[in-house]
Amino acid sequence: MSNEMAVAAAPVAAAEKRILLVDDDAEIVEAIKFALESKGFKVLIARDGNQGLAMAEREDPDLMILDMMMPKRSGFLVLEKLRRSRPVPMRIIMITANEGSRHKAYAEMLGVDEYLRKPFAMDRLVDSVNKLLNPAQKE
Repeated sequence: MSNEMAVAAAPVAAAEKRILLVDDDAEIVEAIKFALESKGFKVLIARDGNQGLAMAEREDPDLMILDMMMPKRSGFLVLEKLRRSRPVPMRIIMITANEGSRHKAYAEMLGVDEYLRKPFAMDRLVDSVNKLLNPAQKE
C-alpha cells in the first residue's frame, strides 16, 4: 500500500485520496462516482451497510460518503460501529432523503462532518469532499 501512495509525491492531489461510497441506489452511486472520479478521486463502492463497514475496516479510506437508509445495516449503525472501533475518526459525509431534524441531530452527535439531504447539487458534494480532504486549501 505504501508504494502506491509514495509514487505520487506531488502536492496533495485528489488522486491520492480514496473515498468509500456506501449507498444502495444505483443511479446515485453512478452519479457520485462519475462526479468524484472526474475530479481525480479514487471511488470504492459498497451497496449496503454491512459491506460498507467491512470495506471501511479493510480499505481505510480517506473519507466515507454514507447513505442513511440502506438494507442490512443502516448508515446510523455503520456510523455508530465506526465511532466505537476507530481511534481516529474517519471523515464522513452522510447523505439522506429523510427530512427529519432528529436524524440530522443524531448524525451530528455521532460526529458526521457533513449532512446532505437528497437531492443535492453534485457541486455541493464535491466542495464538501474537497473541504474535508484538503482543509489547508482556502476557497
